Amino acid sequence: MPGLVSCLGDLIVTGIIILFSDHVKSEIWTNEVSDVQFGGLGSRVTLTCGGSHGGSPVEWRFNGSSVPTWQTHEGSLALLNTTHSMEGNYSCHDERGTLLQSIKLRLGHPPHFVSVSCQVPNLMKIHCSWVETKTTHLPTIYRTSYSVVYSGRGVEPCEQKHIGVNECTITDPQFWSNSKVLVNITQINPLGSNSTIVQIDAHELLKPDPPEDVRVLPLEGQPTQLLVHWSGPSSWPSDSMFPLTYQLHYRPIGSSFWSTLETEENTSLKIMDALEGHSHQIQIRAQDALINHSQWSEWSHVVEARPWIEPWEEPTEEPDFSYPFDNLSSLVRTTGKSPDSLHSNGSLGLLVLLGLFAGVMVAVLLTIIMLIWVRQRKQDNVKKQELTYMVKMKSIPI
Repeated sequence: MPGLVSCLGDLIVTGIIILFSDHVKSEIWTNEVSDVQFGGLGSRVTLTCGGSHGGSPVEWRFNGSSVPTWQTHEGSLALLNTTHSMEGNYSCHDERGTLLQSIKLRLGHPPHFVSVSCQVPNLMKIHCSWVETKTTHLPTIYRTSYSVVYSGRGVEPCEQKHIGVNECTITDPQFWSNSKVLVNITQINPLGSNSTIVQIDAHELLKPDPPEDVRVLPLEGQPTQLLVHWSGPSSWPSDSMFPLTYQLHYRPIGSSFWSTLETEENTSLKIMDALEGHSHQIQIRAQDALINHSQWSEWSHVVEARPWIEPWEEPTEEPDFSYPFDNLSSLVRTTGKSPDSLHSNGSLGLLVLLGLFAGVMVAVLLTIIMLIWVRQRKQDNVKKQELTYMVKMKSIPI
């Protein structure tokens, strides 16, 4: 984590950086327009009328309105406990109302410490950015530099590529022998300068970008396997001297549990235990293979894939119903029979079918007749029983 410099060697470097910053400050505002004056908020600000002669009375106006005379003294205007409402255009005039000088007053705060953060995407670059912890309300520039602790290289610039963007880049820091780096961000405005110096451990901050171009392929005939290919981050050196360790995790869609595989230097892995018939989510991340206490990259974008599934077998040709007719002549040749004999055989077969059909119909008819006869017999028996019962009832004396 970044920390403030405390050791003696670091303080020496700090002193060099601050002296460098003060030299810059003395140069930056010398070309400011003479009628613009800067002052601190909440302080006393004195405006002096440059065109007045000693002892002659002067009238001050603020945005065209007269200023009370009790605020003026010997041609100067004193503003006490200044606020933003006092910013604007001031002018001083002689007794005849002639303009002697106009001054635009801008109020703000002196430079303050900034909050610095750095990222190390590879061993060749360090990217640092910062934000103000206190708004100054004044035009501000930054001078940025760095020094590798105990390297003997002295102070070197941290390059700012875009004006107005609070970022700088350290190129080829060469922190092989010592990963401790001092980063200085000096804020400069018309009221002064202030340096924020942080110490970072480049090895601890080393965090590659995510792997790229992740591709997942099913393997034909293997319903539980997936082959995963990817490319290393484009920001990482392709030299074999800078190997990366890759970690792959995967899960069936809908599951909350990830399975993990790991490899060094290789940019492909085979998943052997994928869930058959289910789509899977796959992600990959990277870490420097030589610096174990460096950070893992962010995970790559999720890629979804499903293992190979055996295709359904479907008929590719329609059945040929023309066979009996197309091969009629061949049948005639192989059997040695004439068409007349085939016709007689066909008639005989038809007669057999008609005889079978007639037999079935007769059997059905006989079954129906038998059922009707059985039913009639039951009804006759019931009638006989009823008549016998009536005769017995009549023979009983009353």
